[in-house]
Amino acid sequence: MKYNNIVEGIFLARPNRFIAHVEINGAVEVCHVKNTGRCAELLIPGARVYLQRSDNPTRKTKYDLIAVYKDDVLINMDSQAPNKAAAEFIPQMFEGVTLVKPEAKHGDSRYDFYIEAGERKIYMEVKGVTLEENGIAMFPDAPTERGVKHLNGLVSCIDEGFEAAVLFVIQMKGVHEFRANVRTHLEFGEALRRAAEEGVQIYAIDCRVTPDEMTIDKPVVVCI
Repeated sequence: MKYNNIVEGIFLARPNRFIAHVEINGAVEVCHVKNTGRCAELLIPGARVYLQRSDNPTRKTKYDLIAVYKDDVLINMDSQAPNKAAAEFIPQMFEGVTLVKPEAKHGDSRYDFYIEAGERKIYMEVKGVTLEENGIAMFPDAPTERGVKHLNGLVSCIDEGFEAAVLFVIQMKGVHEFRANVRTHLEFGEALRRAAEEGVQIYAIDCRVTPDEMTIDKPVVVCI
C-alpha cells in the first residue's frame, strides 16, 4: 500500500492518544496519530517521523503520523495499514481465492476478513505489530480484551466447520521471530496458545517499509 503527500518531521510530544506535536519545516504542528496504542518505545522526543498531509483543507489536523525511526529501523505505525496490506496479500496466502470480504460478521464478533478459496471458507483476523525488543516482534503492546474475544471466537468458527486464521503483520523489517507479549497481557498469550491448539492458523509476516509505502514481505517464525 502506498501513501502520497509525505513530509518529514521531528516528534516532540504526545499529549494524548490521538494527537502529537511534531516539528515540520521549523513550525510546530498538531498531528493526528493513526495508532491509539501505547507506542511509548517509538514516540520518543527527537525521533524522526514521516507524516501524510491531508487533502482536506477544513480538517483540524493537517497531518497524519505514518512512520517513525527507531534507531535505524523505519516502523510504520498506521493502524489501518495492516488490513490494507493484508488485503493485497491474501491471494498469495490461499490458493484459488474467489472472495475476500472485509469486516465480516460471524456470531457476536466482526472479523477483518472472510475468505473463500475453492471449498475453503476462512475467517481471518489481522493484528498490526509495532513492538520489537532485541529482534523479537511482540503483540500486544497494551492489554486487549477485544483481541482475546477474537481468538476465542475464531475457535468457535472452527467448531462450526470453518477455517480460521490470525495474521500478525509486523510493520517493520529486522525481526527474527514473533511472540505474544505475555508480560503485558498474559491472557492474550494463553488465548493464542489455545487457539493454535484448536486449529487456528497463526501467521506472522514482516513488511518492507519506506516513508511512502508498506508492503508485506517475508514470513517470521511464530513462537507460541
